[in-house]
Amino acid sequence: MSVGELGPKNVVTAGPDTELETVAQRLASNNVGAAVVTEGEEPVGIVTDRDIALEVAQSDDVAGTPAEDVMTAGLTTLRADADAIEISRAIKEENARRFPVVDENGELTGIVTLDDLVATIGEQLDNVADTIEAQSPAYSP
Repeated sequence: MSVGELGPKNVVTAGPDTELETVAQRLASNNVGAAVVTEGEEPVGIVTDRDIALEVAQSDDVAGTPAEDVMTAGLTTLRADADAIEISRAIKEENARRFPVVDENGELTGIVTLDDLVATIGEQLDNVADTIEAQSPAYSP
């Protein structure tokens, strides 16, 4: 299974100059916690709902603050054709929950999250449990 198969393809995006009010509205209307900041089709940062909340204590005009002022820049991206285990490695190495997925040209194609990884592992464990139960009829958890 590849990274590109796990997460959603529809990603909430914003430009570096997009005001946080607009970013927050996009997050709310899509029921997600992060927007990928793009220049052209390439991800250059990420803004989370937490970033916006923390900006409240830093700015008198949070609504008008541009995304680039609070985004995490220099983010790690994952190639869509990479093996799914790369998500786990990236989470550990980067101490992050969300990773933009890019194609061979570095263009945004999706996003994967810690939640996607956990859900996939859960599905795989369920498959393993079914096999154990089928092969061992006397087994009962």
